[in-house]
Amino acid sequence: MAPTLTLSDGSTVPQLGFGTWQVPPAQAKETVLAALQAGYRHIDTAQMYRNERGVGEAVAASGLARDEVYLTTKLSNSAHAPQAARDSIARSLADLGTGYIDLMLIHWPLAMYPEGFVDAWEVLIQERAAGRVRSIGVSNFHAHHLDALAVTGFAPVVNQVEVHPYFANPAGRAGEARGITTEAWSPLASGRLFDDPMLAAIAAEVGAGVAQVVIAWHLAAGRIVLPKSVTPSRIVSNLAAAEVVLSADQLARIDALDRGVAGRTGPDPDVLDWRP
Repeated sequence: MAPTLTLSDGSTVPQLGFGTWQVPPAQAKETVLAALQAGYRHIDTAQMYRNERGVGEAVAASGLARDEVYLTTKLSNSAHAPQAARDSIARSLADLGTGYIDLMLIHWPLAMYPEGFVDAWEVLIQERAAGRVRSIGVSNFHAHHLDALAVTGFAPVVNQVEVHPYFANPAGRAGEARGITTEAWSPLASGRLFDDPMLAAIAAEVGAGVAQVVIAWHLAAGRIVLPKSVTPSRIVSNLAAAEVVLSADQLARIDALDRGVAGRTGPDPDVLDWRP
């Protein structure tokens, strides 16, 4: 079983979850059901992934009680205006087949738009008060984006950002000093680090795979980590990373792989101007 973390609002979340980015909608039910059967209890999706319905169908088919599965989804970039945000959350609830979402995130800040993320954040606060969302957070936010939310008096519990050994992303992890838990997307650098000789050496030392070593590195840092695979054997082996223990020296050697912004695989949140 994956360990759990306690968030700043007192709720708990499985620390090792299953990501569904780029899982095709037609394949989502089968893939997520395999993850649930393997033992995952945290599923991460998003409105822009267009696979929420398949995620919900997988949860229903799993036979698990709703409170045994932690569901995270994210507000579409096109839904920051208040009514659009409310409507899109209602669609997510319907597509997921649930009366509540465990964790709802703003997907990207998109600070260049007048109907901004602060408006969307206020809607998330209202949805939390109504019980349709249990916890609220953000994704791809830097410190100045977090500062803008301060006017609401309500801080995110999570910031989901790109983090992996090649990209430590201190700007994205700035919220940690404020009690905001970092959640790592692209935790395996989209496969770019599988041939890294240092990671291969550490994997040999602990008798694990490279992916397992990297996931264990994230867990040791106290981050929520969301590896994704559509291959059944990898789904299982990624979850087994919770049993891998790394020494302080091994963790430091992985830390030293950071390439700064050159290691980034995704876009910079400060300049991203993208709506679906």
